[in-house]
Amino acid sequence: MLEALGDFGDTVLEHAENAMSSPWIYVLIFGLAFLDAFFPVVPSETLVITAGVFAASGDPALLVVIVSAAAGAFVGDHTSYLIGRTAGVRVRRRFLGGKRAGAAFTWASNALTQRGGLILVVARYIPGGRTAVTLTCGTLNYPLRKFSFFDMFAAISWGIYSGLIGYFGGRAFEDDPLRGLLLGLGIALGITVIVEIVRHVINRRRGPVSLFEEDNDDGGSGDAGAEEVEVDEAEVAEEAARLAEDPTETR
Repeated sequence: MLEALGDFGDTVLEHAENAMSSPWIYVLIFGLAFLDAFFPVVPSETLVITAGVFAASGDPALLVVIVSAAAGAFVGDHTSYLIGRTAGVRVRRRFLGGKRAGAAFTWASNALTQRGGLILVVARYIPGGRTAVTLTCGTLNYPLRKFSFFDMFAAISWGIYSGLIGYFGGRAFEDDPLRGLLLGLGIALGITVIVEIVRHVINRRRGPVSLFEEDNDDGGSGDAGAEEVEVDEAEVAEEAARLAEDPTETR
C-alpha cells in the first residue's frame, strides 16, 4: 500500500515538474490571477506558490512567475472595476437585496471612504476583500487613475509575496518539492489566519459595521427599527461571481 502511494506521488511530482518547465505555465498563472478577481474560488495563489517552490530548482523562472501573477491580478482587478462601473445600478440592487450582502457592500464603501486607495492593498490579503473592494471602486466611480496607482502596488506586492513564499519553501526542501510546497502553503495559511484574527479583534473593539433598515410595519423610523448585521466579505465575492457570469441579470 505504501509503495503504491509512493509511486503515485512520484508520478504526480513528475507531471508537476513537466508542467512547471513549460512556458505555458506563465500563461496559466496570468489567467488564474486574472479570473481570481471575480471568481474567488480560482486557486491562483496556490498555483503561484507552487511555481515558486519549483523555481527554487531552476524552472520556472521566479521573476517571470511574479510578473505573470502581478500582471494577471492587475488586469483582473480592472475588469472587476469595469463590471462595477458599467453595471453599478445592478450591482447595488444585487448587493442591497440581502442584509449580509448589503453589509458587505457597506463595509467596502466605508473602508474606501476612510482609507482611500490604500484599502486596495490591504484587501488583497483579506478573503473576499479583493472582489468586494474592486467592485465597489467601480460602482462608486472611484477615479480610475487613483485606482490603477494603488492597484499596481497591490498586485505587485501580492505577486512577490506569493512567489517568494513558495521559493523559500522550495529552497528549504530542495530535494523534496512536495515538502517545500506544504511548507509554502502552510506559511500562507498561517499568515491568512493571523490577518483574520487581528481583523476580528479590531472589529470587536470598534463594534460591527451596521446596516440600518427602517421597520415600516411597526411604523418606526430612523434607528428605531435598526438591525445590526455583521459584514461578510465572502458574500460579496459570491455575488460578484454571479454577476460576472451574467452581467445583465437583475434581482
